[in-house]
Amino acid sequence: MSHTVKPCIRSYLAFAVASLALVGVCGVQPANAKPPAQCNTLGIDTKASTPMQQVGTPAPKSCNTRMSHGYPIPDPACTPGAVNPTLTLDVLKNKTFRTSCVRDKATSASAKAKTYLWYNFKHPQKNTGASQTCELDHLISLEIGGADTLDNIWPQCGPNGVVLRNRYFKQKDIVENYLAAQIRKGAIGLADVQKGMAEDWTQYLDDAQKACPSGKCK
Repeated sequence: MSHTVKPCIRSYLAFAVASLALVGVCGVQPANAKPPAQCNTLGIDTKASTPMQQVGTPAPKSCNTRMSHGYPIPDPACTPGAVNPTLTLDVLKNKTFRTSCVRDKATSASAKAKTYLWYNFKHPQKNTGASQTCELDHLISLEIGGADTLDNIWPQCGPNGVVLRNRYFKQKDIVENYLAAQIRKGAIGLADVQKGMAEDWTQYLDDAQKACPSGKCK
């Protein structure tokens, strides 16, 4: 009896054989992939990036996370954070804006994976669903105007032995949702939030957890 290999499986095999060359299937997009149609009227430059400070390309194993309020923050000499200046307040408040308008458009997923080596983290083999232990995270999130460039991306990993919701990157997601909601309401300034996230995202965690107990903010 013959067996049909599903398209996503075929694509995954091609992905491996091509030494991490990205394919535009199974939810994985190469850099410079065409943005969704609803993004075309927003005037976004997907490659635009203004770093919070200029840094060079880090050497392997040269970057170190620090802990603040019990959570990791990246090395500012490696990941200072960067914003996309075309993601203006009007764009972020526009109901047609989605982070897919800019995600993986300036930097491919394979290029982002290099940050694991910068921070001396082992790339997880099974890193999806309940088994996810790391996230290649935008320090200044896309939903608050962050850039999709390497100076805004770091591997956020751990802790071990906790459920997925309690991993560091999931707690940061709560902060990102909270701040995005506050920005849309006009309760907090966009530039202030971007600067604050670059300095220490954990400073917003208590307020975010109180305002968004389910992890979702409207």
